[in-house]
Amino acid sequence: MEGKIPRFNKRALMFVEHIGLLVIAIATVIAAGGEVLSMIAAVKVSLADLLLLFLYLEVLAMVGHYYGSGKLPVRYPLYIGMVALARYLILDMKGMDEWRMLSITGAIFILALAVLLLRFGDCRFPYAEDRTDREVRKSNDNL
Repeated sequence: MEGKIPRFNKRALMFVEHIGLLVIAIATVIAAGGEVLSMIAAVKVSLADLLLLFLYLEVLAMVGHYYGSGKLPVRYPLYIGMVALARYLILDMKGMDEWRMLSITGAIFILALAVLLLRFGDCRFPYAEDRTDREVRKSNDNL
């Protein structure tokens, strides 16, 4: 009896998780489609529009990666944060003072350093299951 309840809870949480991911994916596709339609209507594409589409693409990539591996890497939200800050900087640059611009670029730099540290840590100190996966891929490449 004890084994059935935790198993049910795990399945219920996975179901809710997948519904949430599906909602995020559908909402992202709708938002991206709306942005494309507004660019077509304006007959103009700006850098801010492209960066917004890139944000949508990163969200979809994050959902796809989660479906593919069952894991959500921390790097994806960091990438999204960097692009969002860059978009904010580009859109509002004319109305910003120097200190705000410097603080935003500093935040982007800190996020980039965080990505670098995460990549270094992932390559240098992988988790045991990641290490096994890499060894299998490496041995398959050698065949």
